[in-house]
Amino acid sequence: MKFTTLFSLFLLCAFTWNLPSASADVVDTDGKLVENGGIYFLRPVIITGNGGGVEFAATGNETCPLSVIQNPDPFSNGLPVQISSPFRIRYIYEGLILNFGFTVVPPCAPTPSFWIPVKGEEEELSVKLNGYGNAVRGWFKIKSVPYDIGGYNLLFCPLDSSSCGYVGIQFDAARNRHLVVTQNADTALWVRFQRVSAASSATAYA
Repeated sequence: MKFTTLFSLFLLCAFTWNLPSASADVVDTDGKLVENGGIYFLRPVIITGNGGGVEFAATGNETCPLSVIQNPDPFSNGLPVQISSPFRIRYIYEGLILNFGFTVVPPCAPTPSFWIPVKGEEEELSVKLNGYGNAVRGWFKIKSVPYDIGGYNLLFCPLDSSSCGYVGIQFDAARNRHLVVTQNADTALWVRFQRVSAASSATAYA
């Protein structure tokens, strides 16, 4: 009971602290408001030389594809991602605490599935599917990029820190494009949210 009360107070404080203004709408590629619990492809703002959508893969010594990566093909949509906030609101706004999770996961992965940053040998936190050890508790957020080109950055804010990091790209020896949490804004991933239609969803799962 004590833990539940403290957690509820944390959510209330986080919501109050990050309560967005009316101008902080998050919109998809059609200009529509991004829905809480909606399903979207996360695509790069600039596709030339910047890879494609976000998906999962087995990297390193993994026997189960638990790494969240960016597809190197600029024409790939990646896999559908559900964007959700624990607050009972219809639309997503900048600064709200969020969870991201693929709507389809490999049979070897835990369900329900969501993204978690984990500590490893590298300085940056690697973004994985839940089920990994050394997970860092916290929340994701969305922030618009400060340029006219448009798009958004994804941020991760650990519970034990007042500093948030950018979700960016880091290459491994096999040239996999890992999603990592970094303080380096130059490697931050710029994304746009493309609503998943029934037809494109069926294609993604095929």
